[in-house]
Amino acid sequence: MKRIMTGFVLAGMLGSAAVFAGGQEVVEEIVAVVNDEIITLSDYRTQFDMTVAQLRAAQMPQADYDKQYATLKKELLESMITELLLLQKARELNLNVNDQVKAMIEKIKTDNNMTSDADLRRAIEQQGMSYETWLKQYEEGMMRQAVVYTEVDRAIVLEDSEVVQYYKKNPAEFTTSTEYKLHAVYLAAEGRTPEECETLKAAVDAKLKAGAAFADVAGEFSDPPMKESKGDLGTFKAGELDKSLESAVEKLKAGEVSTWVNNKNGWYLINLVEKKDSFLRPFEDARKEVEEKIYNRKRAEKGDIYIKTLRERSYVRILKPEPLDR
Repeated sequence: MKRIMTGFVLAGMLGSAAVFAGGQEVVEEIVAVVNDEIITLSDYRTQFDMTVAQLRAAQMPQADYDKQYATLKKELLESMITELLLLQKARELNLNVNDQVKAMIEKIKTDNNMTSDADLRRAIEQQGMSYETWLKQYEEGMMRQAVVYTEVDRAIVLEDSEVVQYYKKNPAEFTTSTEYKLHAVYLAAEGRTPEECETLKAAVDAKLKAGAAFADVAGEFSDPPMKESKGDLGTFKAGELDKSLESAVEKLKAGEVSTWVNNKNGWYLINLVEKKDSFLRPFEDARKEVEEKIYNRKRAEKGDIYIKTLRERSYVRILKPEPLDR
């Protein structure tokens, strides 16, 4: 972003910005004006391309990527305007985050076993960004956070009565789910005829009826991956299991074994090793979580109001709402 003349005397300048480099005039298209600074098309492209690269690196499913990409195109410019407004406010308040930046850099070095600033510089540059650019972005991010803390966070107050009332009105949020610890014999249906499956199921039933330990039977008869774990299926909360399996588990008491369950992958015989029933956590145990929920809600609400007010008091003009469109 580049600083230009005050927003109210911009006539004749809107649409492009002249930057002189090496005696030559380079004209950049202006995307938005925010008080006495501008966001250029190159500013926008840089931020857009960097965020797209991060999305690709996340290796998410294509549908999720497409959704995130669409959101980025829709919201990036507004986000950049908000960030610039917060940065301008930080300068207005003369906020100094030098000590916080130094402390965080030392933490980054310690967490990554770096012994010098040169190590950190090399690590940053290996990611395709200059150290100076990274440091500037980092410092500006902390300045924006400092504005939010100064103007929003410090004004948030939690009353004991509202904490108690939230807990009472929202018991489901503080109720632990039923938890099941399960072992299973798994017989894959693929590659077997129905008759072969029935023969194996009968052999498993006979072994268990004769008193064999469930884990031993699972280790002997199960197909991978249950064979290697001797039937240890794991621990699940209500709602996490496949519906066909959970329906069978819900009918069991600890120590009991289900009837055979026909799942899309094959046949399961389930042993409920342990069951922990759901329960409402005591208020004192849940209090910190209740306070965090209320605090975060208030912070979001007050933050939105603050940003809206900050923008209303500023000169903001968007010249190119769809910066990437020709």
